[in-house]
Parts: sequence; C-alpha cells; structure tokens
Amino acid sequence: MRYKGMVIRPPSEAESYILQVTYGCSHNRCTFCPTYLDKPFMMRPAAEVFEDIELAGRTLPTVRRAFLADGNALVLSNRRLLPVLTALRQRFPRLNRIGSYANAPDILGRSHEELVQLRKALLSIIYIGLESGDNVVLERVNKGATVEEMVEAVRRAQDAGMKVSVIGLLGLGGTERSQEHAVATARAIAAMSPRYFSLLTLMVVPGTELWEEERRGDFALPSPLDLLGEMRIVVDHLTDLGGTIFRTNHASNYVALAGILSRDRERLLSAIDDCLGKGPPALRREWMRGL
Repeated sequence: MRYKGMVIRPPSEAESYILQVTYGCSHNRCTFCPTYLDKPFMMRPAAEVFEDIELAGRTLPTVRRAFLADGNALVLSNRRLLPVLTALRQRFPRLNRIGSYANAPDILGRSHEELVQLRKALLSIIYIGLESGDNVVLERVNKGATVEEMVEAVRRAQDAGMKVSVIGLLGLGGTERSQEHAVATARAIAAMSPRYFSLLTLMVVPGTELWEEERRGDFALPSPLDLLGEMRIVVDHLTDLGGTIFRTNHASNYVALAGILSRDRERLLSAIDDCLGKGPPALRREWMRGL
C-alpha cells in the first residue's frame, strides 16, 4: 500500500481501508482549504491502484469498509471507477461499504443510471462539503458550486440509493455574515434532507488565501462562543428534518454532539445552551483541536 502526501478521511471512515485513486482535488481552489495545496491533482495510474488492492487484500483480508481518496474520487468516470469497485469487492469478500468524497459536478455530470451503477457496485456513501448555504459566502471562498447545485447533487445521489453525508463549516461567513451563513446552511440542509449532517469548525490555516485575507483584515473569524452560537442557529432552524443523523464529533469543534435531529433537537439545543451559559471553560481546549 502506497500513499502520496497527506491523506484525509471522514471520522466515520476510521476503520476503513483507504485507497488513493486520485491525488489531490480536481477543484483545489477553495480559499479556506489547505489540504492539497502541495499536491497537484492527477488521476493515479490504474496499474498502481490494482496493485495496491492486491497487496491490501493479502495484508488486510477482513476489511469491511473501503474509502476512495483523495479529495473527490468521483471525478473519475464510471469507465475508470467501476473496475476499481469490482476489484475491491473481489479482493475483500467481507466488504459491505465503499465511500468517497464528491463535489457537486461529480454527481451532476452523471446520469441517474450511472449513479445507480456505482451504488450497485457498492459505492454506498458519499461525503459532500456544502460548507455554507449562503451563495455569497460560497462565491467568496471560491467553492465552485452554488447551493442550488449542491442540493440537486445530494438529491440525485439519494435518488440513486446512496447515503449522503453533508458537511457544514462553522465560521466560514466570518463575523460579517455569521447569521446569514448559519440560517442559510440550515435551509440548505432542510432542502437536502441527507442521511448524515456534520458540522466542522473553520480553522484558518497559514498558506491559504483565507489566511491572507485575515492578515489584511478582510476576514475575521467569530469567537469560539459565537461559533457555538452559529451551531445553535443551525440546529434551531432544522425543525422539519426527518431521520438525519447529526454529528459534531470532528476534532475542529469546540463541542462534540450527536443525535437524530427529528428526535433529539431539543436535547441538542439544551446541550449547546448549557455550554454557552458556562462559557469558555465548557469548550474543548485549543490544543485538543489540532489537526
């Protein structure tokens, strides 16, 4: 098994076999994201991918989950991706789930039939970074997709039978659009009704465009308590969601919560209010938020 550069995966893929089928991110222009700044995008040679699958099958024969890296493996066409999914299923007989990050264009560029093909090949969960439901914010951070496009992408993936985990990013609107960002993010999630919804907290990292904006005074990150206030706004506005599972278990967050929004919304709000009332001592320490 060979890996190039830093490899990231969602918390829920901690036990998964990570297979790099691409390097980097095909978009790689989001102003806040440092992940692939030193890794130009490329499609990994197919021969290497299949060699890694063969090696992993010998050393990790009991794998039940696999995750396709890097930033958006679904940029690969079905012609390239389906043989990889087939090889994974053949080499890991206990495999029951394959996941991947995806960008909205990766989904919207496929027909329903193509998405169903992937689902039948065991690609059963995808992770999409909504980041914000506010198009003003998305344009500022050069996300490369509108809210409407991401809502449509999630709906189409779910119509094909895939589970979708959507990610929102607290603080991305800065102090200037904190309220708008939080309310609009809740509105977008309600329109998507995803299986999973996670909130992460923005960390402004040196080397990113957003870091330079912050240095110039063009961007200001809300305080930790104000970021928690954003979380409260999002949860408070998600009143009509069904069985969406909500999590804030990412290391970037000041508070870790989990629940089913239709059932646990009031409990989640109460937990947030308790932390807001106690102030900074109730929040995760900064040294514990290191990524």
